Amino acid sequence: MTLRFASLRGRSQLVVGDGTHSVDLEKASGGRLPADPISAFARWSEVRDFAATVTDPGVPFALADLDAPSPRPPQMFGIGLNYRSHAEESKMDIPTSPLTFTKFPSSAAGPAARIPVVGGMTDWEVELVVVIAAGGRDIAESAAWDRVAGVCIGQDISDRALQFATKPPQFNLGKSRRNFSPFGPWIVDAAGLADRDALRIAMTLDGEPMQSACTDDLIFSVPAIVSYLSGIVELLPGDVIFTGTPGGVGVGMKPPRFLAPGNTIVSTLVGHLSMSNVCE
Repeated sequence: MTLRFASLRGRSQLVVGDGTHSVDLEKASGGRLPADPISAFARWSEVRDFAATVTDPGVPFALADLDAPSPRPPQMFGIGLNYRSHAEESKMDIPTSPLTFTKFPSSAAGPAARIPVVGGMTDWEVELVVVIAAGGRDIAESAAWDRVAGVCIGQDISDRALQFATKPPQFNLGKSRRNFSPFGPWIVDAAGLADRDALRIAMTLDGEPMQSACTDDLIFSVPAIVSYLSGIVELLPGDVIFTGTPGGVGVGMKPPRFLAPGNTIVSTLVGHLSMSNVCE
């Protein structure tokens, strides 16, 4: 089976069939593989090998019961202005190296998490999200995909008033409120993606298309980001990287448009998975 990995109430799961059933990794492996998702990322090659042998049809689950696939990421990074279209709509210079900020791990949330609308300037940002497997330091670009467990879709929700309250802007806090980093619903094994350098992401707001792009338009590719970050910090199993958003965010519209209670955001990794978040 193609490896799709989720966290269900804190336990490692293999998503099977049409994406409505899962197999508990620890139970199915007879205790050989860990229930803890972060521990599973550290043993990703073993998880991949075991998943290829699974024929169990699994048991049904509800999307609302899923955590973020890496529910307690040791580190969570965001990459700003990583699509030319978003840099241009933001009226900012194209970065010459990855514009990196921290999304604090307490903002991580599952694929059905409700998004709190704080003030009048809460904005959306659909992004390809990368979860790290083995990690390490000083990873060459040519080896970077080998250190990635998988990819999914996410929203880098942003409180623009807080983000731009100071000069220079304060990205970290403005993007780290409760549930401001939903991602999932599961990750797809990077090794099984023939198109992993050209994945299409999209987002609708109450059914209206707002963002759409292909990751081959990233200014800094996934391998470039992994290599860059690992040259500065040690990447750890379960680390999460939000790789950047394309044009089409609310603050870039004329007039600006922001989220309101009752809005529904649907974020999609086209051909692979999607998640839906309601604002409150």
